[in-house]
Amino acid sequence: MRTVAELEAILAEPSDALVQDLASVEGDIILLGVGGKMGPSLARLAMNAIRKGGLSKRVIGVSRFSNEEARRELEEAGVETVSCDLLNDEELKQLPDAQNVIYMAGNKFGTTGKEYFTWAMNAYLPGRVAEKYKDSRIVVFSSGNVYPFMPVGGGGAAEDMAPEPIGEYAQSCLGRERIFEYHSHKNGTPMVFYRLNYAIDMRYGVLLEIAKAVNEGRPVNVAMGHANVIWQGDANAMALRCLTSCSNPPNIVNITGPETMSIRWAAAEFAARLGKNAIIEGTESETALLNNASKSHQMFGYPSVPLLQMIDWMAEWVQLGGATWNKPTHFQERKGKF
Repeated sequence: MRTVAELEAILAEPSDALVQDLASVEGDIILLGVGGKMGPSLARLAMNAIRKGGLSKRVIGVSRFSNEEARRELEEAGVETVSCDLLNDEELKQLPDAQNVIYMAGNKFGTTGKEYFTWAMNAYLPGRVAEKYKDSRIVVFSSGNVYPFMPVGGGGAAEDMAPEPIGEYAQSCLGRERIFEYHSHKNGTPMVFYRLNYAIDMRYGVLLEIAKAVNEGRPVNVAMGHANVIWQGDANAMALRCLTSCSNPPNIVNITGPETMSIRWAAAEFAARLGKNAIIEGTESETALLNNASKSHQMFGYPSVPLLQMIDWMAEWVQLGGATWNKPTHFQERKGKF
């Protein structure tokens, strides 16, 4: 993995299973909040699956599009784009209808100090969107942050675990789910709550942060000693495939990889590949933010890109000085302050 073009091609390569699932779902697909970290690659993946299957569907990407280049790239890929401030009711009402909605809008980083905006995005806007698209299927991007920290030997939180969010960001994520859930009951709207942690792209993510620290000789803090990760291409494919599993009341689906990954182990793996010493700081806690994604693996199969493949790719990317985004995950955060 050496170039952004190569990365984008791999992220947007559709499986036969994705093509079959999209063929079974009627209607166009609208992606709300397409301008975020996962949105552009998800939109391209959807378009490639539609082309591969010879399907008659539109993909519509909605964002404020502060980055015009990102908008142009989506349009070149065949995605129809609409510029919209989703918090503006008049603009929201003018959006095209679609039978399938992927709701990716939200706010996380910078929550501390601007809590009011995070709550507006994560818990007020969902009600407006749910009314606008009450006759559609909606896959709601949520977060594993709604769960409590789990014992590292316990296999992670499954979907039947009662939410116990830590900090205002996580609380607002539960607020997003509850507001959508209310509208699902009120209007009969079929939904999936897609609880994700953590997606891996070469340009951001847990593995990039560990690899960069090792490569630059900075200590890796292991107080949050374990994490779950999943290749972003797999996470995107599962989000689209969740359109086949929307229900009322909403279907909750955890999305992540099968491993409870040790941060200390990952640092050692990067050290071996990068020819560096891993400097470890702190001691592992007995708990961590961990999801059990066995349900989604039964639904969709295991992720196609295994953990060691991601580590191999990331080590090469960091060695070559590949492009990165300044979008840290703060996966080490134990007090919920983002």
